[in-house]
Amino acid sequence: MCQLLGMNCNVPTDICFSFEGFSQRGGKTDEHGDGWGISFFEGKGCRTFMDINPSADSVVSNLVKRYPIKSLNVIAHIRKASVGEIKLENTHPFVRELWGEYWVFAHNGDLINFYPKLSGCYLPVGDTDSELAFCAIMETLKSGFSAKPDLSQLYALLCSQARRISGYGSFNFLISNGEFMFAHCSSDLHYLIRSHPFSEAQLKDLDMTVDFRTLTSENDRVAVIATQPLTVNEAWTKIAAGECCLFSEGKILAKSAASC
Repeated sequence: MCQLLGMNCNVPTDICFSFEGFSQRGGKTDEHGDGWGISFFEGKGCRTFMDINPSADSVVSNLVKRYPIKSLNVIAHIRKASVGEIKLENTHPFVRELWGEYWVFAHNGDLINFYPKLSGCYLPVGDTDSELAFCAIMETLKSGFSAKPDLSQLYALLCSQARRISGYGSFNFLISNGEFMFAHCSSDLHYLIRSHPFSEAQLKDLDMTVDFRTLTSENDRVAVIATQPLTVNEAWTKIAAGECCLFSEGKILAKSAASC
């Protein structure tokens, strides 16, 4: 299955360290060699890099590792193709606009016999079940509210959509509008919150250690979400199957079953 990576922070932060380890899973420490992508929110803008080549050896991936883009929300994905050919249009994350802001989505899992009826305001460009699910979620958000609702209403509707679509199969996913990060777990998804007092972190997939005490202030807080833990010496929390988590400013605002 594919691999997910998300970051949500209270101050703009670069994801270079986590992405160094994560990218190794695209063809080196794991078999996910069918492309990859990463999206960074920067103010109201969204910067996205994609490649159909394995992330461990991608020239574009090497650029991202050495380009310290600072962002409050980042979503990355490494693909192992199950539905849809290995093409750029089938590469995650997917990006759409709603209420004058960008929304970014990435999915890990397989949806079986999932053929939602779409009105046409959001249509998939590629032919993956993942992009189809994203379009269905975006249509539901757009039709459910005439204007952007508050965060509690968004969270409730996203939980409801996670529960509904999970009925068709495995639906681990991350979605963000640049203000928050929503995560749903069907099988495998973990998170870690780094805050003061910071310490050293050692990557699982690469011989690399960073001392965050030299890079952070006492007020910094960073939440990292990944399919599997990225480090070997930090306490990662596994999200329970069927659970939704809402991250904002590097902390969890809400955690509940998808049926909330």
